[in-house]
Formats: sequence, structure tokens, C-alpha cells
Amino acid sequence: MPLTLYYHPLSSYCHKVLIALYEHGVDFERRMIDLSNDADRSELQALWPLCKFPVIRDHTRQRDVPESSVIIEYLDRFHAGPQLLIPGDWDTALEVRLWDRFFDLYIQTPMQQIVADRIHATNGDLSRERAMLTTAYAMLERQLTSRTWVAGADFSLADCAACPALFYASTLLPFPDDHRHLRTYFERLVLRPSYHRVIDEARPWFSYYPFAEAIPERFR
Repeated sequence: MPLTLYYHPLSSYCHKVLIALYEHGVDFERRMIDLSNDADRSELQALWPLCKFPVIRDHTRQRDVPESSVIIEYLDRFHAGPQLLIPGDWDTALEVRLWDRFFDLYIQTPMQQIVADRIHATNGDLSRERAMLTTAYAMLERQLTSRTWVAGADFSLADCAACPALFYASTLLPFPDDHRHLRTYFERLVLRPSYHRVIDEARPWFSYYPFAEAIPERFR
């Protein structure tokens, strides 16, 4: 296999990269990393000293590529399928990158802080994180008013970021009933074959998610 993905099947950022790999139809080897295992941790740390997944190893080019957005840019450059996930048009590409950062910073970040609070039983004040999610949902509702995909006419890097971010965030703070466009967009995402496959593969691991009881029955 030309590529090896170092990942964990529950990780939202790994889901983001898996979606891109499936969209491009790239063959790759999986190397699941258990951060509680010293050998696994050392193996990942040798590739990326920050010890965070996902990381892609390109055996042909002898290159290790960390960080989900950068990995997807790399796949677009060297392993692209029939449709790029970052469009060639500069203005549209800028919009795609903006919304990719939006999902990572303003949905993934507060979501992960809320999850970490439960894992560590710190019982912190999470009102700020929940408020950020509420604001992000409202911004998405406006953005999606007349769009199929969040940053343009075609499925893109931004939608790869949206899939796992919204999946996990919605288990912590459900989408408001009046956010019709956001709800419809989420349904399009989970029906996308690439993300449907990711959910299927993650299903055996969902019981380890700290908010597993909040995952809708249809995904378990």
C-alpha cells in the first residue's frame, strides 16, 4: 500500500481524513493507535512528536503528513480522485478553507472540551463552550439557506470537516428545531457514501464514547 493511516476509529479528526480517502478512492493501510499503549504511543510520536493522530505516511514519497486539513490538501495534490476537495478557483478555495477552520475551531474545539470534562469528571463550567456551539449552529443555519454544501456547489474539504464535527456536537447540544437548513444539511452528510462508511466502521467503538447514550439509535 502506498499510504498508511495512523488513526483511531473514534477520533473525529480521523473521520475527517477517512472521508477524504474514501472520496478519492485511495488504497491505504490502517494502523490503529491506542494512546494508552506505550508501544503505540512511541510509534506515533516517532512520526509526529506532538503524538496526535491522524498522520499519513506516504511510502512512495517517504513523507509523513500530520494534521487533518493538511493531509486532505496533500491527498488532493498527490492522490486525487475525479473530484478535488479543494477547488482550483481561488475565491471558492478560500471559502472552503474558511469553513474547514470554522468546523475545527468553533465546533470541534468546544465539543472536545465538553467530552474531556466528562472523561476527567472535572464538572467544570461549560456554559461558554455550549454558547459557542449555539452561535456556530446559528451561523451555519444562515450559511446553508440556499446551499447544498457548506462552501460551494460541490462536496469539499469543508464538508469533510463538517461530518464528524456535527455528528459528535449534536450528541452534546442537539440542533434547534427551527434550524431546518442545518438539519437537512446534516442528513445529506450522513447519507453521503463516504461518511456512511465511516459511521459503519466506527459503530463497534461508539460504546466507548463518553456520551454514547446520546448517539441516535439509527447510528448505533
